[in-house]
Amino acid sequence: MTTTQPLFDETPRVTALEGHFAGFLAQLAGAEDAALRAAAVLACRATNNGDVCVRLHDYAAHAVKGLDIPAPAIGDWITRLRRSSVVGGPGDFRPLVLDDEGRLYLYRYWQYESQLARDLLERACDADDVDAALLRDGLERLFPDPRDFEQRCAAAMAVLRRLCVISGGPGTGKTYTVVKILALLAAQARGRKLAIALAAPTGKAAERVQEAVRKALDHYPAHDPVRACVPAEAHTLHRLLGARPGSVYYRHNRDHPLALDVLVVDEASMADLALMAKLLAALPARARLILLGDKDQLASVEAGAVLGDICASAGMSAAFAGRLASVVGGHESISPDTGARHSPLGDSIALLHRSYRFGADTPIGTLAANVNRGGGATSLARLKDDASGRLAWRPTVVHELRAALESVLDRLADYIEHSRSGSPHEVFERFNAFRVLCAHRGGGFGAVAVNRLIESMLAEKGLIDVRGDWYPGRPVMVMRNDYNMQLFNGDVGIALPERSADRPLKVYFPAQDGTMRGIFPTRLPEHETVYAMTIHKAQGSEFGRVLIILPQELSRIMSRELIYTGITRAREQVEIWGAEEVFMRSVERRLARTSALQQRLWG
Repeated sequence: MTTTQPLFDETPRVTALEGHFAGFLAQLAGAEDAALRAAAVLACRATNNGDVCVRLHDYAAHAVKGLDIPAPAIGDWITRLRRSSVVGGPGDFRPLVLDDEGRLYLYRYWQYESQLARDLLERACDADDVDAALLRDGLERLFPDPRDFEQRCAAAMAVLRRLCVISGGPGTGKTYTVVKILALLAAQARGRKLAIALAAPTGKAAERVQEAVRKALDHYPAHDPVRACVPAEAHTLHRLLGARPGSVYYRHNRDHPLALDVLVVDEASMADLALMAKLLAALPARARLILLGDKDQLASVEAGAVLGDICASAGMSAAFAGRLASVVGGHESISPDTGARHSPLGDSIALLHRSYRFGADTPIGTLAANVNRGGGATSLARLKDDASGRLAWRPTVVHELRAALESVLDRLADYIEHSRSGSPHEVFERFNAFRVLCAHRGGGFGAVAVNRLIESMLAEKGLIDVRGDWYPGRPVMVMRNDYNMQLFNGDVGIALPERSADRPLKVYFPAQDGTMRGIFPTRLPEHETVYAMTIHKAQGSEFGRVLIILPQELSRIMSRELIYTGITRAREQVEIWGAEEVFMRSVERRLARTSALQQRLWG
């Protein structure tokens, strides 16, 4: 069974922003209209909830939470809105845009969506500067293993097309493939140094892709041309575009584009609609764009689910299937889309299925696949009945959480002991062997409450001394980017004792060159203790064993994407605590974000 997201409206009242916005529009319109006020509140609320627009049919003739009156019937509502001077149709420069299907946008988000769709479709075209014979030889050399056929096709697509989207789960070789793509493009350049940039939506993700690319380059000889063109540093998308403090505009845009031949964006599922629209606008028309990510993971915390909408369908044209087969071979494995309709995007999407981290027949791989199919009951049964020791389920209610966490203290004891005398590398290895993940940040089962409980229980057992702010083994997560310190939102550090008595503690963070760097606690940007972290913050990371703690009730974010993302953070073992009904209903729900991007891209 699969259901779309119900209308969870978790806002207890009209917020100050929503109220001021609705009042401002009423003032602009020159008249107080309850239909306009309700629409303005919902349009503003939608973007705060991750939607790009609001579908008025979903709220028509129902009470809007926080408003004193119900919304009008849909026909009356739309008629009254179209009469308003502050509501326009697509293309009109008005504060609100109402399309023909009853979707209401804030103007800026309508512009982002329409602009991004147009730019993606224009970029989804064949490159005209490809030496097919040279590409064929490069693919034979770089992908000799027939088991890597999916990666080989993805690499060929990235060379043959201006846009390539490579989507695959953890361990499917996305970074492994992209370095080989850069090697193929370097060969196509025939001695000309390509301007290549590596980027990601967050600082943490940028550091990860930089480290992964650096490790992959170790397998290439010193004289290989790919070493000369791969950048030494990856950037956040904000930094790449030239963010301006206090402004939604960037230094690079359509009038001042980036000086790039190739842009690689990792963890593209974390990029929101506005950021992706601005990125596409700032990229030169002839540059190649390569997006890497997992379409099944959680979308951005901001408005939109861009990667999911891009990958909503697939199927290449017969013409491109023939062109691809001519350079990779394996004609029988490349099937064109025989449907009547075809989007240019179909020739630009490569899906990777084979996981090198865990196969489809392993307990974690099987569970992840079940969750992706929406099988709530079968997924729960696998958790309960697993005999391999790789999966576990524990029903948990509020008053049992403290007792249940006793097992977590046992797993942390070895880590705490090593934090007193072990090297930073050893301590991090033990810390990353196990991680607690929470669905929510707040609430009784959220990351903040679980962190406080774990820390207090460790103190009660005498494992840590919390009389001061800092103690050996305290793990912290950076909550705000600090480019001067090269610390980014989501980075995790651990407080460890220094050998000299006058400098008792430093917080150590993994550096991009594989070393550890120690920073005095007073120099850290905003941070918090992180024995437990949210699944959102864990995106892109991997740990040996993972414990996922679910809330007792459904909420807006509880979905199969959340459960899947949490499960696939683990290499060896997954344990889930929660209520059976919440787990099953979450797996059966897709986190559907309201927008028209998918329709614009695929028809």
